[in-house]
Amino acid sequence: MTILIEQSDHFGAEVEAKTEPINERELVLDGGFLIPQTNSFGHMFRAYNDAGSERREGVENFYRKNHTYQSVDFVKKMREEYAKLNRVEMSIWECCELLNEVVDESDPDLDEPQIEHLLQTAEAIRRDYPDEDWLHLTGLIHDLGKVLNLPSFGGLPQWAVVGDTFPVGCRFDESIVHHKYFKENPDYNNPAYNTKYGIYSERCGLNNVMMSWGHDDYMYLVAKENSTTLPSAALFIIRYHSFYALHREGAYKHLLNDEDVENLKWLHIFNKYDLYSKSKVRIDVERVKPYYLSLIEKYFPAKLKW
Repeated sequence: MTILIEQSDHFGAEVEAKTEPINERELVLDGGFLIPQTNSFGHMFRAYNDAGSERREGVENFYRKNHTYQSVDFVKKMREEYAKLNRVEMSIWECCELLNEVVDESDPDLDEPQIEHLLQTAEAIRRDYPDEDWLHLTGLIHDLGKVLNLPSFGGLPQWAVVGDTFPVGCRFDESIVHHKYFKENPDYNNPAYNTKYGIYSERCGLNNVMMSWGHDDYMYLVAKENSTTLPSAALFIIRYHSFYALHREGAYKHLLNDEDVENLKWLHIFNKYDLYSKSKVRIDVERVKPYYLSLIEKYFPAKLKW
């Protein structure tokens, strides 16, 4: 199969890519999914500076904290602490149900419990790509790391759980939303960290890059250390789906290796469903639950360490 990616969104950005055959079916990004013109509040998607947005002030305050505190030292501390996976033991579906208690303060497009977004994303992908069951499951689980906000997972503040992610240890790219707040970050004026490459080298690979800490890296860690059989593209999507500076703005490409470049094509496919499937339309959980339980059983152990 050849992956074909041809996307034009309402910002006028285009993505085109081809790769070598993977299997016998051809994927076309647009599928049957129609991109809505506005989010569930009637505003443009990711409109962080829209004065009419009901959530603008709260979202901006979130990013002020996020950009101030997400430093190399903080990320190292979080990685070391959560690598222990010693907080909870539960199944994937049990974790999905916990997300009924979480609303993402960084998201200007939706204020519904997170399980609604997971199912909206997964079901939209399932309609367009019925044979890619790993991608359906990736849609369901990609945000499960947001349980970090709950007391049993450490009760981290939202600025350490959600929001756009970015590399630490090198210059903060100006394409990152609310970039101005990085000036308060202790790494901003550190000569070891404020150059294009910082502590990294050209084409070093994202696996060797420290990202700001949050639900993306945490869920990647949980999946990997619990021996998931999901393909590498799924793990890449989980880990970098909030890295908008890369997959939307094209920044930091000098850090990608060949495997990253290939997996980025799948992330471009995924992102449309992650971003534009958010709505007030509810999914019948009990109707779709058996299907997703079968995928969880296929790709994960019954219980995972978190």
